Amino acid sequence: MADSTSIDEFDKRILRIITKNGRISVQALGDAVGLSPTPVARRLRRLEEREIVTGYSATIDETALGFDVSVFVSVKLDRQIDDALQSFEKAILAFPEVVDCWLMTGSRDYLLRVVTRSMSEFEQFLVGSLTRVKGVAEIESSIPLRRVKQTGSRTP
Repeated sequence: MADSTSIDEFDKRILRIITKNGRISVQALGDAVGLSPTPVARRLRRLEEREIVTGYSATIDETALGFDVSVFVSVKLDRQIDDALQSFEKAILAFPEVVDCWLMTGSRDYLLRVVTRSMSEFEQFLVGSLTRVKGVAEIESSIPLRRVKQTGSRTP
C-alpha cells in the first residue's frame, strides 16, 4: 500500500487532473500543474510504480448503450467461511451483468451492482443465475432512482 503522506502538492494536483482527464498529454498536465513535461512524466511514472495510479479507463454511459436498469443487490450466504466466499466470488466473476461486487460487513455478505437492458432481463439474471449460485441464502434488491454524485476515485 502506498504511503499517501509522502506525496506533495504537485502530486496531488496531478492526481486531481488525471482523475478528471486520464487522456491529458504530459505537456498539458505540466502546464496545468506548473511544471515542465519531464518532471511531470517522472512524477506520474512514480505514482504508477507506487500503485497510487493503478490504471486509466473511460467512463461509459451505460444507458447510451441500452443498459437502462441498474440494481443494487445485497446477498447473504448460508456460511461465511473462506471456501464459501471464494466459491461465490468465482461465480460472480462469470456474470457480465455484475459490474461491481463488494464484500461487506454487516447483515449482508456482498453488495452487487447489476446492470441490464430491462427489468425482465434483470429478473432472468436474478432467477436464472444469481439464485442458483451455491451458498446463496438471501437476496435483497434495491432500485436506485437517480445518481446524485459520481466521482470515480477520491483524491487528496
